[in-house]
Amino acid sequence: MNKIYYLASCDTCRKIIKALPKNLELAYHDIKQDPITEVELEQLHQLAGSYEALFSKKAVLYKTLNLKDKTLTEEDYKKYLLEHYTFLSRPVFVIGDEIFIGNTQPNILKLHKKLGLV
Repeated sequence: MNKIYYLASCDTCRKIIKALPKNLELAYHDIKQDPITEVELEQLHQLAGSYEALFSKKAVLYKTLNLKDKTLTEEDYKKYLLEHYTFLSRPVFVIGDEIFIGNTQPNILKLHKKLGLV
């Protein structure tokens, strides 16, 4: 099943979702309303190859907790991803057996190519 992990209150996520075809079969998972589970995180980890790849270093809490001054391990990344939704780089699309993490232009272009939109 194709799925998107996103934040409904995020303007960037909403903009990306709005650009998707209306008939796209996609399960929507708002990570603030329905926090990501350890099982779901493990599945994303398998596709991404690391927890760090899923982790947002742009999160305000990253700076607030002074995590930028610490050397984080994969277990640390996992712990923070499970503790607070803001640490997940958004949006995360799982399309088939591929994962698309974040809102960078190249990543969104790869997603659109995968979906046959370009």
